[in-house]
Amino acid sequence: MITPPPPPSTPPQIELTVSATKIRSNDHEGILITIKTLIFLVLSRCHAGYFRITLSLCCQTLLWKTLKDPPENAHVYRKMLGVFPSAAFILLWSLSLITLATLSFLYILRCALFSNMVKNEYLNHIGVNYLFAPSISWLLLLQSAPFFTPKTMYYLYLFWLFVVPIFVLDLKIYGQWFTKGKRILSTVANPASQLSVVGNFVGARAAAQMGWKESAMMMFALGMIHYVVVFVTLYQRLSGNSCLPTMLKPIMFLFIAAPSMASLAWDSISGTFDFSSKMLFYLSLFLFLSLVTRPKMFKKSMKKFNVVWWAYSYPLTVLALASTEYAQETKSSIAHLLMFLLSALSVMVSVVLMVYTALNTNTLLPLDDACDPTIVTIGPVTTISEVNLVASSETTTTESN
Repeated sequence: MITPPPPPSTPPQIELTVSATKIRSNDHEGILITIKTLIFLVLSRCHAGYFRITLSLCCQTLLWKTLKDPPENAHVYRKMLGVFPSAAFILLWSLSLITLATLSFLYILRCALFSNMVKNEYLNHIGVNYLFAPSISWLLLLQSAPFFTPKTMYYLYLFWLFVVPIFVLDLKIYGQWFTKGKRILSTVANPASQLSVVGNFVGARAAAQMGWKESAMMMFALGMIHYVVVFVTLYQRLSGNSCLPTMLKPIMFLFIAAPSMASLAWDSISGTFDFSSKMLFYLSLFLFLSLVTRPKMFKKSMKKFNVVWWAYSYPLTVLALASTEYAQETKSSIAHLLMFLLSALSVMVSVVLMVYTALNTNTLLPLDDACDPTIVTIGPVTTISEVNLVASSETTTTESN
């Protein structure tokens, strides 16, 4: 009998109290203090979970690159999906690059200025898995780059730059899973744990495209063994996994992402979508049907917009990518119809999420984010518009361990 994990300890609280005072238009010092306060507020809330957005955008870019160049004698459904203009693909790739570069820069600043918060993310059983997300996003964007091929030196240098953090995190987290008492896998396992194995599959696929079969096999084997362990662990204790907040239920869709990406990785390693890739694709398709037939499980998490909604898009897009390779291999009309439906669903979900995010930019940094292992309380900020500039000026920051 597996004992339930102990309740998480209360994270340190950072309280920012901002009092409203009047600042004249020539009071530059007060304006700078206000700007500094807002920047620090953004950095304190911008945890690694926001890379869900870049995971989805970068994977969607890779899907568009795959679909815009249909092979010879392609099925009619594949040709229909290949109508994406090149300008639209370049625009999406540029949007993904700008978003990823911006989030990466903000997170680097967070590491430098709020190292304690980053440490809390690492110690959090859910947040630690999203530390893989920046490297996964960059590798996906690298594979969809329209400017250089996997055989160039630029690709090689960037590959190592993004793979090394994944391997370092593997050493730390996988080692903790079977050597550390309170951080063994049976205690900290949750659906987000699958991100740690997805990173290995993405790296394996990128290595295989460069022709590095041995490196690709090594990363694939490392990811596959740990995926089996994580999957079995979650299957055994999923009903008792009450430590997952209701708001984070969408990350259950990561059950689809891991086998889908594994099938794509093995396809690149073996050179064909063989029986192993097909079995992994069938598993991901079954898990997809299992989740979409239980909408009540996600009902409460959809009441209020949160960045966690982006957890729907990335797994769907990876499944759509796997379906393109499956359809190309089988060449059947049913497989191509499945590819068309999954690809259309993926694009639709991504577009809806972009629109919702654009309409709810004021709630992108909520104070009660269930995924953030830190708690930040903000006092009221009052802004009065008169003849003189009125803004917030006096800031008091108190940090307690």
